Amino acid sequence: MSESCLLPASHVSAAGFRVPHGAWDTHIHAIGAPDRFALARERSYTPAIVPIDAYVQLMDALGLARAVLVQPSIYGTDNAAMVDALQRFPARFRGVAVVAADVTDAALDTLHGAGVRGVRANLLNRGGISLADALALVPRLASRGWHLQLQIDVSTFDAFDVLARLSVPLVIDHVGYMAADKGPGNPGFRRLVSLVEAGRCFVKLSAPYRLVDWRRNGFGAVGTLARTLIDANADRILWGSDWPHTDLRHDMPDDGELLGLLARWAPAEAVRRRVLVDNPALLYGS
Repeated sequence: MSESCLLPASHVSAAGFRVPHGAWDTHIHAIGAPDRFALARERSYTPAIVPIDAYVQLMDALGLARAVLVQPSIYGTDNAAMVDALQRFPARFRGVAVVAADVTDAALDTLHGAGVRGVRANLLNRGGISLADALALVPRLASRGWHLQLQIDVSTFDAFDVLARLSVPLVIDHVGYMAADKGPGNPGFRRLVSLVEAGRCFVKLSAPYRLVDWRRNGFGAVGTLARTLIDANADRILWGSDWPHTDLRHDMPDDGELLGLLARWAPAEAVRRRVLVDNPALLYGS
């Protein structure tokens, strides 16, 4: 495998706005010690090892109350590292798992008891499950009140008609994971906006550094996409940091700056409260 990724930045700036009580970060990853939690052989990167305790300290520094652990592709369908973190901090974390289509009901119930509230299909990295497998799970997700989360590039994704008919809530990662310079007029992005406008899916304003050459050009192009989604339906927008920012080898973003971007994209305090508090509370529950 390739060289390990960078560790998160040690310096974190202030967000620059009053973070509301009960705020959520809806997209982080638990990376466990490799002697306890083996990485999948088929994976797209080798992560830096950083304890989840470091993220809890970051939460306290930024004023974040809750967070959602999203199973990263490097563990495939072995959710042990995520479950370990859920069990260590049950009052602060909820989870989104990756499971095979033939997972047992007993295993799903065990995950629910640990705090899992959804299943993710990552269609862009090795180690995930297919869209077909994810769709096969939908009836069992629905019976547990779970949602389906997808990591897709909306500019190349070709199954939007299927997504519009889902019987469970749908969550799309990372502003649609489209190169931001394609702009809000991109046909795939417009289809995403239509789903948001109709209340058919949630979108995470997360990992903007994956969509632009941010060191050179900043986050302006991502902001255009983010504001388009917020204007379409602020009740279906979430925020996430993507900590510990896996698969980065040259530059590491400042988590306080990432949170601070939300003040530019959603200047109204009431809208930020919906994004940070009300919407995630509805989706992930208590």
